[in-house]
Amino acid sequence: MKDCWLVIHGKVYDVTTFLEDHPGGEDVLLHASASGDATKSFEEVGHSSTATSMMQGYLIGTVEGFEGRGGLPNAREGRTMRTGTMQDRNPPPSSFLDYILPVLILAVAFGAWYYLTHYTDKA
Repeated sequence: MKDCWLVIHGKVYDVTTFLEDHPGGEDVLLHASASGDATKSFEEVGHSSTATSMMQGYLIGTVEGFEGRGGLPNAREGRTMRTGTMQDRNPPPSSFLDYILPVLILAVAFGAWYYLTHYTDKA
């Protein structure tokens, strides 16, 4: 399963575990996540105080440079929003060598066994 993070009022929420439980459906959250800053979408819907308080359980951080005015931080040309990514937390992807090395070791071991059992002098 992929992760779903939302940025609302400069705070970052990991709502991955809430996708299936969201009253509006998971597509709403996925679309809001893909749009970047979900503050406008969140405000337009008009969430209850219960929903707003539930958000604290999903809070994982804040956007660097956010000044508390809502929306994106210091919106200037060429400036990008930076948050931690799941890639920072995951191990690096496997390489070809990770798969071929065990096979190569097994092939050498089998070759050595075969040679020793068939071509050595039997005393």
